[in-house]
Amino acid sequence: MSHIAVERNRRRQMNEHLKVLRSLTPCFYIKRGDQASIIGGVIEFIKELHQVLEVLESKKRRKSVSPSPRTPLPPPATFNQADHSPLKEEVGAASCNSSVADVQVKISGSNVNLRVICHRIPGQVSKIISVLERLSFEVLHLNISSMDDTVLYHFVVKIGLECQLSLEELAMGVQQTFCDQKL
Repeated sequence: MSHIAVERNRRRQMNEHLKVLRSLTPCFYIKRGDQASIIGGVIEFIKELHQVLEVLESKKRRKSVSPSPRTPLPPPATFNQADHSPLKEEVGAASCNSSVADVQVKISGSNVNLRVICHRIPGQVSKIISVLERLSFEVLHLNISSMDDTVLYHFVVKIGLECQLSLEELAMGVQQTFCDQKL
C-alpha cells in the first residue's frame, strides 16, 4: 500500500471516530463542527460524567455504611454585618452535602460555578434560580444532565455587586431549597 493510501485510510478512520464522538456527546458541549471543538466538547462531557460518577459512588458508599433518615438542614447562617466583604477568590470552594442533594460551589475568575446533584424533583431548578437571584447572583449559563432519576445542575453565575455571602452560605442557601421541599 502506498503512503498516500495509508494516510487517506487514517484520515477516513479519524473522521468516522469524530462522527461517533459527536453523536455520543450532547450538542451543547460542541460549539462548532471542527475537530478541535468536537474533542474539546467531548473532554468537558467526560469530565462532567466523571463528577456524576464520583458523587453517585459516594452516595452509594454512604447508603451502605449507615442509612440515615432525611433530615432538613438548619437555615443558612446569618450574614455578619461587621464584615461587608463579598465572595472572595481566596475562599476557593465550599460544599454542602446531604442525603437529599450534594451542592458544590467554586470560584472561577469573577464567576461562581455551582454544581447540584440530586434526585429529579419537578420545579427544583426554578427554585434554585430564584434563590440565586434573591442572593444577588445572575445566572449566565445552566447545563442540566440527567441519568435515570439523578440530575446534575451546573450553573455559572455572576457575582452581583451587592452580594454579601460566603461560599458556604451560598451552598447552604441552595441546599435549603431541597429541605423546604421535603418539609
